[in-house]
Amino acid sequence: MQTEINKVELRNLRIEDYKELKKSMMEAYSELENAYWKEHHIEKLLTIFPEGQLVILVDGKVVGSALSLIVNEDTANRNHNYSDITGNYTFSTHDPLGDVLYGIDVFIHPKYRGLRLGRRLYDTRKELCEQLNLKAIVFAGRIPNYTKYSEEISPKIYIDKVRQKEIYDPVLSFQLSNDFHVIKIMRNYLAGDKSSKEFAVLLEWNNIYYDKSPKLINTRKSVIRIGLVQWQMRPLANLEALFEQSEFFIDVVSGYGSDFALFPELFIAPLMADFNHLSEADAIREIANYSEPIRKRFQEFAISYNINIITGSMPYLEDGVLYNVGFLCKRDGTYEMYTKIHITPNEVQYWGMKGGSEIKTFDTDCGKIGIMICYDVEFPELSRLMSDQGMEILFVPFLTDTQNGYTRVKLCAQARAIENECYVAIAGCVGNLPKVNNMDIQYAQTAVFTPSDFAFPSNGIKAEATPNTEMTLIVDVDLDLLKKLHEHGSVRILKDRRHDLYQIKKLK
Repeated sequence: MQTEINKVELRNLRIEDYKELKKSMMEAYSELENAYWKEHHIEKLLTIFPEGQLVILVDGKVVGSALSLIVNEDTANRNHNYSDITGNYTFSTHDPLGDVLYGIDVFIHPKYRGLRLGRRLYDTRKELCEQLNLKAIVFAGRIPNYTKYSEEISPKIYIDKVRQKEIYDPVLSFQLSNDFHVIKIMRNYLAGDKSSKEFAVLLEWNNIYYDKSPKLINTRKSVIRIGLVQWQMRPLANLEALFEQSEFFIDVVSGYGSDFALFPELFIAPLMADFNHLSEADAIREIANYSEPIRKRFQEFAISYNINIITGSMPYLEDGVLYNVGFLCKRDGTYEMYTKIHITPNEVQYWGMKGGSEIKTFDTDCGKIGIMICYDVEFPELSRLMSDQGMEILFVPFLTDTQNGYTRVKLCAQARAIENECYVAIAGCVGNLPKVNNMDIQYAQTAVFTPSDFAFPSNGIKAEATPNTEMTLIVDVDLDLLKKLHEHGSVRILKDRRHDLYQIKKLK
């Protein structure tokens, strides 16, 4: 400890603090290998929940920190490990509408212990919990001195002895003195924590000022209603005719209270009829000029019909390069673009399309979703990366001309639902376009697929449309069933992956 201290400051963490934060954390966890947050982790925390990240400085030097997420009470209290509660270190478990402040880290540099700086961090966390009207603070605390007694007594007896002050534990003793009470013992909580024998103690501090009044506005729903459009290819006189037909379907599915409307891939292809005298490549580039007007009109539809719209896909020119893209038009008026990553041989040969390079998920008022266009669903790596980011529903607009092509999309979509423990909704076009080159005939059966376990249909099919018939499909999916599956399913695919043998990651 320093012999002289001039100033102690406690404030919210900033990204500029990272280098000093890392140094202090490495000192605090010197017994654990590589036990420090990477810079991109800190950036993510500061993006999703800046007020929950605290740092304490002594004479301008970072000497300690407390990091937090907001989660639901059920999530905090169920059996979990450190990877689970942090969403495999993606922080996808953070829920701004949750009711519990979950502490994912707190530490003080060894040279500055004994100054009650840790108590300051805990007291500030408590103030934050009260200010945010959260029910409690919960976290799993290590028991680093247990290694000295593990041959003689169980973790339960050890905790009792620490509580009775017969044994001193530098972490648990401190937490108990700060009004936290023990909920239960957690096994295999933090891999590599040898001093705790990988045990942890789930602790809770209750906010006595918590207002139990229900939040009636902007609460996240468990049951999400999806409206899928199985679109009939038909001649269209102009762009306004496309809007008229699109609005008809949006009106229908929103009338049933749908949260999402999903259109198929390249459903705007009938507009190419006016350019059929051109080559296929030139014709599709002509209708790429419609992508911005379509996006703007669908944004208006999303607002006026109070529904999130996934616009299927359409050709899009950027710096002379042709892409296959779509837009997520949210009912709050904002939008985001997604791009087809994998381009089929046909799209390359006839149109000269290029694949996109951004893999991402989307935050919505109904949870985190992924969107992949047709061929992309046949590449399992994409959806696994999205799943690691917390995706709960995967939307797949598609366009297939034969039953063979549709079978590939369908079976791969079902596989993605099972292996990623999520819902997958697919929507395609039907009919034919005799006056549009390279768009001859379409085959589709729009559907919603589920994982295959007792809470879901035994065949993994929630609902299917009639094949090759224009119609809508309205389907309810329960996100809470996915949470139960993650923890208590007959198999737990996401949890049981062998990260010690293999992993998948984005290159950029």
